[in-house]
Amino acid sequence: MMNDSYFTRRQVFQTLGGGIGTLALADMLGAVAPQQRGPHFAPKAKRIIHLFMNGGPFHGDLFDYKPDLNKYAGQKPAGADLRTERPTGALMAVPFKFSKHGNSGLEISELLPQTARCADDLCVLKSLYTDNPNHGPALFMMNNGTLTPNRPTLGAWLSYGLGSENENLPGFVVCCPGRPVRFAELWSSAFLPAEHQGTFVNHTNLDPKKMIPYLTNPQIGSDAQRRQLMLMRELNLEHQSQRLGDPNLEARIRSMETAYRMQIEASDAFDIQREPEHVRDWYGRGHFANGCLLARRLAERGVRFVQIYYGNGQPWDTHSNHTASTRKLCLDIDQPIAALLQDLKQRGMLDDTLVIWGGEFGRTPTTENADGRDHNPWGFCMWMAGGGVRGGMSYGETDQFGFRAMVDKVHIHDLHATILHLMGFDHEQLVYRHAGRDFRLTDIAGQVVHKIIA
Repeated sequence: MMNDSYFTRRQVFQTLGGGIGTLALADMLGAVAPQQRGPHFAPKAKRIIHLFMNGGPFHGDLFDYKPDLNKYAGQKPAGADLRTERPTGALMAVPFKFSKHGNSGLEISELLPQTARCADDLCVLKSLYTDNPNHGPALFMMNNGTLTPNRPTLGAWLSYGLGSENENLPGFVVCCPGRPVRFAELWSSAFLPAEHQGTFVNHTNLDPKKMIPYLTNPQIGSDAQRRQLMLMRELNLEHQSQRLGDPNLEARIRSMETAYRMQIEASDAFDIQREPEHVRDWYGRGHFANGCLLARRLAERGVRFVQIYYGNGQPWDTHSNHTASTRKLCLDIDQPIAALLQDLKQRGMLDDTLVIWGGEFGRTPTTENADGRDHNPWGFCMWMAGGGVRGGMSYGETDQFGFRAMVDKVHIHDLHATILHLMGFDHEQLVYRHAGRDFRLTDIAGQVVHKIIA
């Protein structure tokens, strides 16, 4: 089990050479900054960008070509009658063409022509499955490894295990347009120290001061804030000396210091308007495009985990008007995803940046409401790129209609175990003791999918 270890104020003071000015500098550098815990073994990836398609895309439209869907459309043969959240009817045809791309010949839908140009970087997992067909529990499972809230999420675990590469920015950032009323628990640190919680950013407004609430203090200037923070630190350290080992107090001190330092660093990091116009045009100008560009800016500045939610709600939840909605959604995500992958590659960052795409579950090959698809936890796909995974390949298979994972099945625990492995962690050893027992992201399950690792 890992334990927190902190530098004392005097250690920082002595290391920097002493003196009154050095004492202040020691304070501002973070006298109780967490010592880097570090990975268990050499990592393949240093950071993660998670593109979350909340609502659940249908894999048969995008990355899992199923010609029998069209052949048997309108029928309901055996194997297409699994129980889902709502009643569904017969098989529903896919009106989109598939073709092979790249040197690998990976099959990708015509809906994603720009993403298809990155086929040789994609590792498509076609045999995922989860435990619940309802959005809430499935979202928790995908983010924190359980069907319920109040557990640390993947980003929080990585922040806890790795610390931050940039003390002026949070290690875990979540971009979600609008107010996160329904989703805040999806980036919770739960019982881990509070500084590992995801920092929410509403990126619908490109002004960093509006994107991040309270980024600046309208009442006092930065010098006065610095003196105020130093006074608060003196009081907190005196208070802390009487309560050694209180992680909640230590976390609150670090959170205040990070918030202060962010006033300078975040104004630059979160301002995508500083990018050249041709780069903005390359990514696009929609909220998802802005999120992808912001993710690249944060990743190159040392943020460990950036999660981009597509929309506020479940825009991929196509219970009706599925075909038209899917066309529109794919048009919106295609260019930004391709730009992100190509941009990371040009900057030499894709090799150690793991990009993940997918939703909380999939959708049924059978129809609902004439032109809709219901939730499908039995079988769906995601893809990963960079960060040590093998590109230009697919792994696993669903049945002939794409209803159920059949070959090389990958549970969410297996997915999490693999992600942690790529980041240098044995998922069975990254644990935290709480309420008298050891907790981990993968609970008591999870197998690393070694065949997809380069």
